[in-house]
Amino acid sequence: MKTAFVTGAARGLGKEIATALARDGHALFLVDILADELEQTAGELRAAGHRVETRAIDVTSRADCFAAVEDCVQRTGNLTVLVNVAGILRMERFTDMPEDGWNRIVAVNLSGPVFICQAAIPHVIAAKGNIVNVTSATGLFGAAYASAYAATKAALNSITKTLAMEYMDEPIRVNAVCPGGMVTPMTIAPQTPQDADFEKLKRYAGMRGQSHPAEVAAVVAFLASDAASAVHGALWAADAGMSAG
Repeated sequence: MKTAFVTGAARGLGKEIATALARDGHALFLVDILADELEQTAGELRAAGHRVETRAIDVTSRADCFAAVEDCVQRTGNLTVLVNVAGILRMERFTDMPEDGWNRIVAVNLSGPVFICQAAIPHVIAAKGNIVNVTSATGLFGAAYASAYAATKAALNSITKTLAMEYMDEPIRVNAVCPGGMVTPMTIAPQTPQDADFEKLKRYAGMRGQSHPAEVAAVVAFLASDAASAVHGALWAADAGMSAG
């Protein structure tokens, strides 16, 4: 059985992606820093008849990332699909952004996926599998009040293409999905700065409104499937047209 390793799987988009991959027949190895919510999600999936293993990790720790990947391979026998979902968002004026806030967002949104990819790539190649990085539409255009978040997502888009080129001669595919606005715990929590210019914020609203996480999860599941065998090094916007204009 193919195994999908999903970060940030406890809730929100990560949970929806795990559910979609399970329905497609993958065994799951789910990781998140939110241990209790992760076990709740795993319990729901197991009750539906899916094979699920879990491990609570901090993706900012390279040691945690490597240990989790090795644990996945030992417990499930393989690692076929890697989906990097874990991320955090803070909204603030650029000049008000504190050093620790910048460092934290970079650590979770960028260093975490890098560490996981470093650990997983040999196993994914062995399984002739693929990687899907979940980035953001904000990595495709300017994003007022979200400079750190947008910067990390643009960087992860670049890493996706770089890995696609570096491993062009190996049996692995590497792609990214760039979601737009969704109603998830991550997007509900951040507060906009006082006196923010809402004309600038409209850029993120999109003319068609927000997507449901399950809609984005379906795109990820397709890219992770054999049906997407021709897709490599691609950035797929799943943002209801937000980045079209």
